[in-house]
Amino acid sequence: MVMDHIAILSSLLFNSGKTPQRLESKADGRNLEEALVNLAQFDQADFTSLVKFASDHHVIVRSLEILRGLLDEETDDARMTQVVRTIEKERTRIAHALRILERICDKCEDAGLKIVVIKSLDHWPDLGSDLDLYTNADPADIAHIMTICFRARRIERSVGDRLAGKWNFLVPGLPELVEFHIGRLGQMGEQVQLARRLIDRAVFARFDRHCFRIPGPEDRLMISTLQRMYRHFYFRLCDIADTVALLEDRAFDHSTLRADAEKAGIWQGAATYLAIVSDYVTTYGGQSLALPPFVRSSAQFGGSEVKLRKGFLRVPIVPHSVNLFIAELASMTGSKNISGTLRLSLLPWLGGAAAVSQKLSGSDKGIW
Repeated sequence: MVMDHIAILSSLLFNSGKTPQRLESKADGRNLEEALVNLAQFDQADFTSLVKFASDHHVIVRSLEILRGLLDEETDDARMTQVVRTIEKERTRIAHALRILERICDKCEDAGLKIVVIKSLDHWPDLGSDLDLYTNADPADIAHIMTICFRARRIERSVGDRLAGKWNFLVPGLPELVEFHIGRLGQMGEQVQLARRLIDRAVFARFDRHCFRIPGPEDRLMISTLQRMYRHFYFRLCDIADTVALLEDRAFDHSTLRADAEKAGIWQGAATYLAIVSDYVTTYGGQSLALPPFVRSSAQFGGSEVKLRKGFLRVPIVPHSVNLFIAELASMTGSKNISGTLRLSLLPWLGGAAAVSQKLSGSDKGIW
């Protein structure tokens, strides 16, 4: 059933709209009509499960808006009602989160602190389950603003959080966790130079009535690469859809991406990330990303290596992700980045401790 869910949602997202500017025509891809035939066979429980799956992949607004247009023709009143109510509920959640997020950013800016919203707004018109922000401010200043102005409660930091420079806050009345990345990016907080450039290259963008500072297009891609290829090792459908939308931005430049990602030691990961997205879109949309040859030649593997498991598109850790980690470590070592090298060298030990904790207690809490 999970396979049906991802096939239907992928067909809706990548095979039903106008051709984006940076896609190239290929084969026909998975047939949208076939997906709709399968959807018509769903009972109510199956359809509810599909909606939850879309939510888990942060594509609930995008996919259900497309589906609503298709159901209009079928006049399926029961499903139409569920779709409309789900979209309205999600938009209400998002509107509430954006109001508080804007207040947080404004309070920080009023105190002279520059804030960049990372990851969360990449999914627009959807929104992630957390609100992620980057700043180079003093952590004590952030904690003061969050606790005094928003009565937020600071979450106890794990070992991984401390290494990565992350602080998490629970804000009363806000279901989403607010996560500040302070002065560092990357699983082990090894990416300092990339983080330092983030604010200077950030751009302002409007989301409904709210305006936020967000990363520039190449920085957005590198942050996604760090998250998917070097930390979580799985893709959500939103990652695919977000990247397709990102590459529609005429400001995006693959050569700039390569130069910056090489400095950060993650160019192979970024190229592989793009190859995976391109292959996936080819499968379901009959089109691929218009990638320059130097991107394809730098990719270590493609979409054929990514498998659906436990509801997500899993990137194999051994040997694929391990090789990317080794390349990043070698880059840090070669550039004499002692701090980054030492931090990355701790990753296997921390990962091993997390695995042991998970096996013994069923949780890696306190480590990651």
